[in-house]
This record gives sequence, C-alpha cells and structure tokens, in this order.
Amino acid sequence: MRADKRLAGRSSSANGPNTRGYAAGVDPGERFWWSRLRWRLRGATQWPAFVVLTLLDGLVLHLLPPVATLGLNPIEGVLIATFGNLFLVGALAPFLSRRIGARERAAHAGRLTTPPPEAEQAVRRDRMATVLLVAGLAATIVSGLANRPVIVSETEETEEAARAVRQIADHSPDEELRRNLETANTVRLGEGYFRICIARDDRMRHACFFVDTGKEPTEVRRDPSQEPNDQVAG
Repeated sequence: MRADKRLAGRSSSANGPNTRGYAAGVDPGERFWWSRLRWRLRGATQWPAFVVLTLLDGLVLHLLPPVATLGLNPIEGVLIATFGNLFLVGALAPFLSRRIGARERAAHAGRLTTPPPEAEQAVRRDRMATVLLVAGLAATIVSGLANRPVIVSETEETEEAARAVRQIADHSPDEELRRNLETANTVRLGEGYFRICIARDDRMRHACFFVDTGKEPTEVRRDPSQEPNDQVAG
C-alpha cells in the first residue's frame, strides 16, 4: 500500500505542474530580459572604443597632420577627432545598421529570429559604430603618412631659405642684421618662395628679403619695404 503511494507520488511529480527544470521554472518575461541583456553585453564595445580611438586619432593628427600647413597640438587633435567620431557613431552607424537590418529581414522573411529584435538592432548598431571608428583611425593614419613627404619638403625649403638669409647677414657690413638675426620672421608666399624679415634695433623698421628656393642656387633679393611680415600679410 505504501509502495503504491510512493509510485503515485513520483508519477504526479513527474507529470504534474511542478516539473523541475530552468525553462519551466523561469517566467517568460524574465527569460526575455536575460536574453536581451546577453545580447546587449555582446554589443558593448562602442563607447570604450570611442574613448580609446578618439585619443589615438588626436595623437595621430598631432604627429601626422593630413594637411601640410595644419599644425595641431594634441588637444586640438582630440577635439577634431571627437566631432568626427561623434558623427560616425551618432549618424552614420545607425543609418548603415538600419540598412543592413532591412536587407537581412528581407532575405530571411518568414524565419524566426533568435535574439529579441530590439537587442539585435542594438548589437548591430554597436558593432557598426566600432567598425567605423577603427576605419576612421586607419584613414587618419593613411592620410597623415601620405602627406608626410609634403611636410618634410616644406620644412627643408624653409630651412634652406633661412640658411640663405643667414649667409647674407653674416657677410653683410650691416651690423644690425647680425645683431638681430634671432628676430628673423618667415612667411611662405608660394611654392618654395618666402619673405624673411629681420628687425632693426628700434624694432619699428625691418630688413626684409624675398627668397626663392626653387632656383639653383637659391635666390635672395632685398625687399625695399621695411614693413614686417604680419603687416604685409594683413
């Protein structure tokens, strides 16, 4: 009799509503929440990548500016990189992720989606933003490396112009030129063409020279004007 009761109890516990198991014991809403959290964690790379890659972009812009005449310090580089990366994350990544999601839904019409749709979209947007941030850093490095020869060439031309004017001052009977040579100021007027001014003792007048490094040897001509470069440029 007792054996029959034990068998009946096992049968009811095996087939009744108290079936043991994770799927039966967890509320469907809770399972949805855990599934969504799992997918959100899978796509949690966007903002850590934003911080790290923005700092790297700023450093690259400082060391390898994409424009020869663009001199940036690290803070300016980070500010420019921040605005550029915000555009990638806030505008371009959502647009591309929506387009890709629409194509995937059209290609898999009628099939069930494993993750929750909202979580899947968030993961796709997050990963797209991360890919765009990495691509932006790569593009910044490539443009900086491509522009490097131009920067080196301009620097060499500027140094050649300064050497030519220094040589003129060293051999000039005008002692003021040699005395004030450290006040020399240079502006670039064209490709390999510069105007270099040296202040006089009163700092009101300047001895200025036009220097053409494109000629062999470098040509130096005296400018009759005694106005400094900042006034001429203005």
